[in-house]
Amino acid sequence: MIDSHCHLDHEPILSNLQEVLIRSKDVGIEKLLTICTTDKKFSNILNLVEVDPIIYGTYGIHPHETNNFKISKSEIINKINSNKKIVGVGETGLDFYYNNSDKTSQINSFLNHIEAAIELDIPLIVHSRNAESETFDILSRFKKTKLKILMHCFTGSTSFANNLLSLNSFFSASGIITFKNSSNLQKTFKNIPLDRLLIETDSPFLSPDPLRGKKNEPSFIIHTLKKLALLKEVDVKKLDNITTNNFNYLFFK
Repeated sequence: MIDSHCHLDHEPILSNLQEVLIRSKDVGIEKLLTICTTDKKFSNILNLVEVDPIIYGTYGIHPHETNNFKISKSEIINKINSNKKIVGVGETGLDFYYNNSDKTSQINSFLNHIEAAIELDIPLIVHSRNAESETFDILSRFKKTKLKILMHCFTGSTSFANNLLSLNSFFSASGIITFKNSSNLQKTFKNIPLDRLLIETDSPFLSPDPLRGKKNEPSFIIHTLKKLALLKEVDVKKLDNITTNNFNYLFFK
């Protein structure tokens, strides 16, 4: 298994990192991708990727942080090139749910991240909430490039997923697919091709059933894997191999 999106620099994970790593390995996790959300936190990511061989990282500015920090394409490229274990751009994207960040700053930041990902030829980790049409419109501008798109913690509509498939996007399922009120999302994931699927925890957020209410951690990903296997009507071990291979294809081909 590979947790394609977690935040190891958040508490309570960071203070208990060695125990978290032991539990991760015990359930069969072979890689953890810890995600950067602010420029200030990138130093944490750089420290974390040196802690254990299974930890990799990214550099990016979360859409909610784009008013606080403006980042150019060249700056993103320089940050990522500072360490060979920084393997992705993001998380970036658009989030208009709270309207707590200027849309223009989010869009400009998103574009800079996209252009950096294209130049570096590494995956772009996309956060999209309440911004389906805007996200697709921007990504589709780059359809003729070699942009590698990973839709993190995908919660979008089936039509949004179908549109993104036309851009060869990958989709990461989080613990949300285990929630009882996520039937529409479950139907969407049921229809996404197996060769486009990854899994994630987004820990310490979004603990899956039956662990809702607890702080999430990478080892809990087993519950998401089992639910996704049920939805896709495939053996859990087979889906484990598929999602692992998809991650490795996307990030390490």
